[in-house]
Amino acid sequence: MKLFSTGSKDTKTSIALLLLRLVAGLSMAFSHGYGKLMSFSDKADSFPDPIGLGSEIALTLAVFGEFFCGIFVAIGLATRLSAIPVIITMIVAFAVIHGGDPFAKKEMSLLFLTMFSAIFIAGPGKYSIDNFISK
Repeated sequence: MKLFSTGSKDTKTSIALLLLRLVAGLSMAFSHGYGKLMSFSDKADSFPDPIGLGSEIALTLAVFGEFFCGIFVAIGLATRLSAIPVIITMIVAFAVIHGGDPFAKKEMSLLFLTMFSAIFIAGPGKYSIDNFISK
C-alpha cells in the first residue's frame, strides 16, 4: 500500500506547496519579521546597513521582506512576486551579514533562501489566493 496513494499528482504537489508556503512564510513573518516590526523605532538607528542605504531603510526593507512578504507567501497572494524580497534579504543575510561567520550561523538564512527559491520556481499551487483570483 502506498502512502497517500489517492489523489492526483497535481493535488499532492499543491498540498506540498501549501505546507511549504505556510511553514516558510509564517516562520519568516513571525520568527524574524514581527520582532523587527515591533521594535522598529529602537532598531532604526543601529540596524546593519550592508548595502549602504542607511539603517532605517535597510530595516524597512527587512521588515517588508520578512514580515509582509512572508505573510503574502503563506496565504499565496502575489506569491512569486512576494518571494523575491525574501530571497534578496536571505542572500544579503547569508553572504554579507553572516559572510564571515561559521556555517552554523549562516544555515538559517540558507534554509529560508532555499525554501523561498523553491516557492518562487514552483509557484503557489492550487490552494492559494493567486489560484482563486485567476479563476
